[in-house]
Amino acid sequence: MSSDSSDDENRPPSPADGSSAPGAGDDGGGEGRERPSDHPARGDEVYASEVEGRQYRGTWFLPLRYEELKRAGETDDYPDRGDGGAFRLTDLPRVPRVGHIVGPSAIMLGASLGSGETLFWPVLTSQYGWTLFWAFVVGVLTQFVINTELQRWTLATGESVFRAFARIADHWPWLFLVGGLVSLGWPGWAASAARVGTAALGLTGSVTLLGASIAAWKLIAVGLMVVIWLSYQVSSVMYNAVEVFQIGLLFVSIVAAVLLVAVSGSWVELADLPAAASAVGSLPPEMEIAVFLGGLAFAGAGGYLNLSQSLWAREKGYGMGNYQGRVKNPFRGDDPEPIERDGFTFRPTTTNLKRWRGWWRVVQLEHLLTFVFGLFLVAPALMSVAIRYAPGTTADALQMWLGDVVPLLGPAGRILVFLVLFVALFTTEYAIVESFVRNSVDAIYEVYGREAGWDLETLFWRVLTGFCLWGIAIILLFTSPFEGREPFFFLVVGAAMSGVMMWPYTALVLVMNTTRLPEHLQPGWGRVGAMWWASGFYGYFSVLLVGETLVEFGLGSFQTVPLVVGSGAGGYVLWAVYFVVQSYAVARSAGAKRRAAGTVDDAELAAGWFP
Repeated sequence: MSSDSSDDENRPPSPADGSSAPGAGDDGGGEGRERPSDHPARGDEVYASEVEGRQYRGTWFLPLRYEELKRAGETDDYPDRGDGGAFRLTDLPRVPRVGHIVGPSAIMLGASLGSGETLFWPVLTSQYGWTLFWAFVVGVLTQFVINTELQRWTLATGESVFRAFARIADHWPWLFLVGGLVSLGWPGWAASAARVGTAALGLTGSVTLLGASIAAWKLIAVGLMVVIWLSYQVSSVMYNAVEVFQIGLLFVSIVAAVLLVAVSGSWVELADLPAAASAVGSLPPEMEIAVFLGGLAFAGAGGYLNLSQSLWAREKGYGMGNYQGRVKNPFRGDDPEPIERDGFTFRPTTTNLKRWRGWWRVVQLEHLLTFVFGLFLVAPALMSVAIRYAPGTTADALQMWLGDVVPLLGPAGRILVFLVLFVALFTTEYAIVESFVRNSVDAIYEVYGREAGWDLETLFWRVLTGFCLWGIAIILLFTSPFEGREPFFFLVVGAAMSGVMMWPYTALVLVMNTTRLPEHLQPGWGRVGAMWWASGFYGYFSVLLVGETLVEFGLGSFQTVPLVVGSGAGGYVLWAVYFVVQSYAVARSAGAKRRAAGTVDDAELAAGWFP
């Protein structure tokens, strides 16, 4: 049982200068300097004042004298340190309002709009009607659980999910980095946005530049990559620039999508949506597994992108992430902010337990009101337009919009289609660059760069520049946006790979959050069950997809069938791997929950809405 609940020992010292701490804003200055008595963890208050809460809007970092803080012991009260150093003890900051912490989920919503919600799902519903909408709802709600569980470790310790993975084994961050490069390492969304832009402006030819003939779409696509790179230079805190740009772009795309429904008259198609409830759980017999798994992954962001929720939460200052630094622009002249290798934790005092309950509530609401509701607003709107104007289409996504839908609309409708597509695709490319760079930099830094003495800010800038240059090179080398391939082919492949990646990290996060967090920080049984569902769901369809892919490569023994019985010899091996992994995840998480029960006094004070 927990025995030490002293608030006095748990209170952190004042910041490094002994008298003040930075507030919000790009340069850490915010609305001025706060007094030591205004420290966002001191006192017995659970909720932050309005003035204090507003500091989160520009991200908030509160430095502490890290080396002077007490170390957490290896007891039931604190997270399991695993393969890493001890956590430092301090109090959990007071809880701000939901409106003060909006940001991470808005970026995730932007990553979703140009992939699944603008391209993938409108094509599927135009082909199959509303009968597949149930899968979209399942995918979004499943990702809600996964994304918030990805934030749990960061909220509790201030560490990123990649640092948490490294505490388990160093190979995990590398494996997910490679998966992210394979699935996101191509500037397809910038190329697609450029294709929309050239169609809207009538620039279908080539431009002669320095004696070379370059397709107009290439120049626009290169320009978009340059704009993304330049946007990071306007703020001393890299994350702040992304958040501001993404929220602005989201506002434009959402308003345009709603206006498009009104102008096109497609709102009448929404009346058929309730009747689709009878199709829940069924799939069209001709539908490929890769397409369905891609739909599940792209009902939201999917794959490597989802892992960014942890890093964005740290940058925003959620929970114990408030004591970790932010990635700064190395050329703005500001002092770097330390991101400690071994994070923070708090004693399970009455005040801290109530604050955890409050933090968990506002983090879930931020994701629900921004990510989930945003998807449920935009996606059905665009699906209704596709159903009305391109029923049964056989074209790829962009061709459906530009070739089937646009010619049937009036001038206002055509402008809105171009606007929605261009902004949504550009928003997605922007989020992909941000997500890939931030995730990869953190993985490299935590596994290797920190010990090698690398500078985090410089590493971020170099990877950002290199990734943008890589994208520009790919754009210029291709003779067409997709080298003679249909865009939807690449969309399916990338989405399916994202879905396969979600299986192992969902199972890993489930086991990590139950075996390495103490009773009061663990997910409740409802969430554990939801994560069992998520890992089982993605794992099941991943096995079907892997088996189907191996058969296409001539390995017929790896055939897998939905009912398992009737699979090939190699297919049974794949199913055995699936059942072993799933059984391990279920057994480990359930056992950890049972063993933790009753080990921390008053742990029930931390439980709240969907804990």
